Amino acid sequence: MRKSFFAFCALALLTFTGCTQKPSMHPTDEPFRSVYHHTPEANWMNDPNGMFYDEAAGVWHLYYQHNPYATVWGPMHWAHSTSKDLIHWEHQGIVLYPDSLGTIFSGSAVIDKNNTAGFGENAIVAIYTQSEKIGQNQSIAYSTDGGYSFTPYEGNPVLMGDIADFRDPKVTWDGDHWLMTLACQQEIRFYASPNLKEWTYLSSFGKDLGAHGGVWECPELLKMSNVKSQISNEKYVLLVSINPGGPFGGSATQYFIGDWDGKEFVVESQKSKVESKWLDYGKDNYSSFTFHNSPDGRLVALGWMSNWQYACQLPTVAFRSQNTVARDLFLFLDDEGEYRLGSVPSKETMALKGAETKYLPDAGIVELTLDGSQDALITLSNDKGEKVVMNLDVHRRTFSMDRTASGDCSFSHDFAARTVAPLFIKRDTYKVLLFIDHCSIEAFDADGAWAMTNLVFPSEPYNHLDVQGGEAKIYNVNI
Repeated sequence: MRKSFFAFCALALLTFTGCTQKPSMHPTDEPFRSVYHHTPEANWMNDPNGMFYDEAAGVWHLYYQHNPYATVWGPMHWAHSTSKDLIHWEHQGIVLYPDSLGTIFSGSAVIDKNNTAGFGENAIVAIYTQSEKIGQNQSIAYSTDGGYSFTPYEGNPVLMGDIADFRDPKVTWDGDHWLMTLACQQEIRFYASPNLKEWTYLSSFGKDLGAHGGVWECPELLKMSNVKSQISNEKYVLLVSINPGGPFGGSATQYFIGDWDGKEFVVESQKSKVESKWLDYGKDNYSSFTFHNSPDGRLVALGWMSNWQYACQLPTVAFRSQNTVARDLFLFLDDEGEYRLGSVPSKETMALKGAETKYLPDAGIVELTLDGSQDALITLSNDKGEKVVMNLDVHRRTFSMDRTASGDCSFSHDFAARTVAPLFIKRDTYKVLLFIDHCSIEAFDADGAWAMTNLVFPSEPYNHLDVQGGEAKIYNVNI
């Protein structure tokens, strides 16, 4: 039965609308294969799933949406990669396969330290959506070998859907029970369980709040008690990915800041009710999730570095998609006294910074120091005249990135774009970090006030850097 199901899925791929499969080639022949970002070994990848940190082994576990048959979206599986440093990844194969209940959509994983589910102390329990023709339901599977293999629970599904788009469960421990945050069309529902098997509805959130240009997906409720946050009392952040409806078209991740009373999430200010807040101001950071059990109370996040507008058309060959660099999330206050969600490259990411160099490497890091009294212009270019232009506008208080002449934009009319981030905090000197890899640029305010992630596909690497209104230091990556 499983074999025939897989054969059907593979055949269905041939007629998948809007996505074109290219012949595969050896991964080392890929000019856009990233040096220090996680990519699938081959074929398609989208949302990160089930991420957790194994403290005893010192291993970060990343699962992800995967089609093992082609470089386009198709029958979803969970594939698995592990890392000791969030930079070097080892592919571990597929851990969850489609079965009679449906394909395996997005979800999360937890370490069941107290054996609440009865699968064993410290069992890893994955909670995920199973999608079939008649609807979407939530199922669980358990691992007793540290997350390297999973057994589906014989009582699946554990939560039946009652509407379309009933998916992407993110589960956390909330005092004395498990809490599930679930995307349900254009709202978020919360459910509680003592054992990960029986779930009780608590409340819904999102009607008339935030952006509603598309379906809501991949939610996560974050308890903001990590040290870096500028908060005197406990607050919560609700991450909600949306597609379409992002600030520059297509996919993006919005967030809400508020309070959680154990049953309901309520936004914390009137401004939060009318303003859409975005985790990243580029076009290519979607479905960001944090690792369960991150050390030292940190909130370490990875996102899918793509956009549903053109994800299936990207000009890679043996694989499609990569993840962002690891980032730490925290709260800060802007100049108007409004709380914002900040992100900085995680210390593991900053460990990439190698020796300073005079030349722009294919994959490197740039530190910009920009004068806050005048506009700054930063241009990355190559000998073919392809370029990415960044502008710090001190009067409008924005940072922008223009990739309209960055290289190959022909695969989608939605790709060529200029993205803009508000600065939020006025400074005498602005420090900006650029993480450049073969097909991506991630820009950060060094203090975390904004982030911007954009893919680029130059015909040859950018080897020139011009900075007006500031200075730059260039570093090799330490790989």
